[in-house]
Amino acid sequence: MSTNNEKAMKTPPIVSQQEWETARQQLLVKEKALTRSRDALAAERRRMPWMVVDKKYEFDGPNGRVSLLDLFEGRRQLIIYRAFFEPGVFGWPEHACRGCSLGADQVSHLAHLNARDTTLVYVSPAPQADIARLKERMGWEIPWYTFTNGFDKDFGVAEWHGHNVLFRDGERVFRTYFINNRADEAMGTIWSYLDITPLGRQETWEDSPEGYPQSAPYKWWNWHDNYKAEASPHPKWVDILTDPQGAAARRRDEEEKAG
Repeated sequence: MSTNNEKAMKTPPIVSQQEWETARQQLLVKEKALTRSRDALAAERRRMPWMVVDKKYEFDGPNGRVSLLDLFEGRRQLIIYRAFFEPGVFGWPEHACRGCSLGADQVSHLAHLNARDTTLVYVSPAPQADIARLKERMGWEIPWYTFTNGFDKDFGVAEWHGHNVLFRDGERVFRTYFINNRADEAMGTIWSYLDITPLGRQETWEDSPEGYPQSAPYKWWNWHDNYKAEASPHPKWVDILTDPQGAAARRRDEEEKAG
């Protein structure tokens, strides 16, 4: 359907349920191949060489000046996104860059990322007062710092946005990965972030180097307000995820016994 001012859409054919299911199954083969390819790429990413970060970078935060190590918040992994919020950027000072803002709106609850020993922060050259005002207006809770001494030039984000991934071993910091351009568009979910880190999702099904931390999938998943209260979700929740058909049957049995 179209109006007088719109070009008519050339839509796909209308088919029966059986034909639709056949088409879906054919496409599913390719989708599963893409998933396996993405997993293999993430495994290769976990084996990339690391680069030592020797320079003592400093940032302004809501509580004053902090170091690069401070940005980790005690965790081993750090993802730093360079957002464009500064004079000269369209929307300043009321808004950050439209693309960066869209990305910030996509960020899932950080408790899940933190539970995997990973911290996400945003950085911009804007003063903290402006960043605090922007975060309040837009409803963002992402830690957001002001870089001060060449971080953007050294990490390839002086002229364009990007995610840098770092790993902390005690007091030593390493740069492990970097993405920008269209790769940034897919960021926001916990899985998209963990898949670019050196430790990955840290689940037993992953192909990771020997000695990397791993635990069973699902069992570490939790409500975002419950990670500190419990080490893992209730067993029934895990049961539903790992064996949904069996869990449904057992639930029906319990209901019948309860009368």
